[in-house]
Amino acid sequence: MPRQPRLVISGYPHHIILRGNNRSAIFYNDKDRRFFIECIKESKEKTKSKIYAYCLMTNHVHLLIEPSKKEGLGNMMQSLGRKYVQYINRTHKRTGTLWEGRFKSSVVSKDEYLLTCSRYIELNPVRAKIVKHPIDYVWSSFGFKAEGKQDALLDEDPIYESLGKTLEERQENYKEIFRENISERELSLIRNTTQKGGIFGNEKFLERITESIGRNVFWRARGRPKKSL
Repeated sequence: MPRQPRLVISGYPHHIILRGNNRSAIFYNDKDRRFFIECIKESKEKTKSKIYAYCLMTNHVHLLIEPSKKEGLGNMMQSLGRKYVQYINRTHKRTGTLWEGRFKSSVVSKDEYLLTCSRYIELNPVRAKIVKHPIDYVWSSFGFKAEGKQDALLDEDPIYESLGKTLEERQENYKEIFRENISERELSLIRNTTQKGGIFGNEKFLERITESIGRNVFWRARGRPKKSL
């Protein structure tokens, strides 16, 4: 059975998961993580993309990327992957593949789905029991949105901007959202859409995307996330 073409819609966020081969580590130390972030920044600038959220775990990465052009997402990930693998193999004297096949992705609508997806990404270290609160994990976008920490990699997404009239108000409201854990239903929605290359959005968004690309979307989440605010 032929593989479904990857669903990429320019001007909309895409939740990306990039895993190490056989779930092996892709970062061995903080120097690796810093280099990876520099690679993302470089490929982001080349493709004129935006990044709304990220989390670097030991053996995988979550990114929330909005490409300006359809081919921008693939070009960005190809450039990032190639440069980082060369660095890892050279630095740690290894050979062979680093990644587990193609990266996983889903299209995310610009409403509460985007906010829920960002929350899912930034709570990864908490679910993995690495930290008790996302603010204690430095390799994610949470500090940028919750406490205004400088992060040249990130752009403010439109839903974050709607959380308050001032930066301080947005930061407080964003932190308030994290007082509750994501439900199992929401976790399942996000995981399934990303694994199957579908859409994380409502019915109207699905219809709009289907009409714009001229074909049925392979998979879409059923249900919607809880409104946090």
